[in-house]
Amino acid sequence: MTPPPKAISTQSAPAPVGPYNQAICAGEWLYCSGQIALEPETGLMTGEGDIEAETKQVLSNLLAVLKSAGASSSQVVKTTIYLINLGDFEKVNSIYAQTFGTGVSPARACVEVSALPKGARVEIDCVAWLG
Repeated sequence: MTPPPKAISTQSAPAPVGPYNQAICAGEWLYCSGQIALEPETGLMTGEGDIEAETKQVLSNLLAVLKSAGASSSQVVKTTIYLINLGDFEKVNSIYAQTFGTGVSPARACVEVSALPKGARVEIDCVAWLG
């Protein structure tokens, strides 16, 4: 019998800004909530509107959540990138490739949205296979 879903939490990533968990482990799957560029220690936005700095913080936060579940970027099978300006795609893609560009890159969607929490310019979530 498969164990019930388990919440994943780490202080190495920012606390959720709403009623959700940083990630949920369900069987051999890890579903990571979207991360924005919040600094884990303070909960404040970083990057001051610089899309590259925000993207680096977002990926650092996401990697911390993966690590707390015993996973790595190589186990990520799907990501979704949310941008408030699709014109930032190339800059975000360049930084994203440094994390997910080796081996088998995850499937991905990238969409433009009208707004993100806390005034963020980018948010990324993912699904990882733990098997």
